[in-house]
Amino acid sequence: MSVAELNEAKQEQFAGQMVGMLNGACLGLMVGLGHETGLFDTMAGMAPATSEEIARAAGLNERYVREWLGAMVTGGVVDYDPQPRTYVLPPEHAASLTRAAGPNNMARIAQDLSMLAEVEQQVQEAFRTGSGVPYSAYPRFQAIQGEESGEVFDLALVDGILPLVPGLTDRLRAGIDALDIGCGQGHAVNLLAKAFPTSRFHGLDRSEEGIATARTEAAAWHLDNATFEVGDSAELTGAYDLVTAFDVIHDLARPTRTLAAVAGALRPDGVFLMGDIAASSQVEENIDHPLCPALYAFSVFYCMSVSLGEGGEALGTVWGRQTALRMLGEAGFSRVESHQVEGDFLNVYYVAQR
Repeated sequence: MSVAELNEAKQEQFAGQMVGMLNGACLGLMVGLGHETGLFDTMAGMAPATSEEIARAAGLNERYVREWLGAMVTGGVVDYDPQPRTYVLPPEHAASLTRAAGPNNMARIAQDLSMLAEVEQQVQEAFRTGSGVPYSAYPRFQAIQGEESGEVFDLALVDGILPLVPGLTDRLRAGIDALDIGCGQGHAVNLLAKAFPTSRFHGLDRSEEGIATARTEAAAWHLDNATFEVGDSAELTGAYDLVTAFDVIHDLARPTRTLAAVAGALRPDGVFLMGDIAASSQVEENIDHPLCPALYAFSVFYCMSVSLGEGGEALGTVWGRQTALRMLGEAGFSRVESHQVEGDFLNVYYVAQR
């Protein structure tokens, strides 16, 4: 097709889309920075203020804060009055940008962008070699993931997610053995151990750093029914009444073996409660998903790459309901239900029994 045959209106529309993409990507990095530095939390409690006042309240350098504010104003995040040179974060915007917003805090998700950008050159090389990126290339992953999942767990784990399994809350009150695989920093395990002191909870994760943090929190909460171990979920042993896995199966090098190991570790009336990304295995079914471009990016920059780096199956973030149901069936689960929890549009929760 020659240049003369191009649809100029379509070309202009797409060029505008690309300008918006570039601005949005850069603004996303700056929004993540606002979360990590605490600037949004600081501004949420302030009346209109100058850059000097904001920097002083946040304990930061004014010159950097002023430049950051420039991005926030031109990006439509912060309002600016040029006469007194004051900035203000509207409460309607703060509702999506501060730690007080809990799971609705999109600035917390935006901080993932800088973490992923740190490995861009390694991911680029992996496109050529297919070898993946090592888990060790993501030193901030545990802390960022712990903050993200912790907000959901604090809000919904005990009262929203557990009730998806009929009778589970009563069983936990009576006392059962539970295991959380890929527990990360162990916050879910500790929350459950605190809520159900008669039950015994165990957390398993490959990260020594994550397990150390989990043990520290358990000790601070004086929990004697929560234990943690560094290990591979594909090699798990023991017998359990409940096994949980939250946003972890798609990351594993050996998810097929892990699911089979979970099925083998469950007692006859045991339950596997698995939370994972609410998307489809088919690209065409993800076109209208509000965050699917981001999910594919996370897959390329972390989930799929780390799995490939270990010679794994590389499910990726968007492995989808179809694949999840098939793999659960192949692992030996004959009864599987899927549910979603109000306020958590990112995840599907699978209740599986043998």
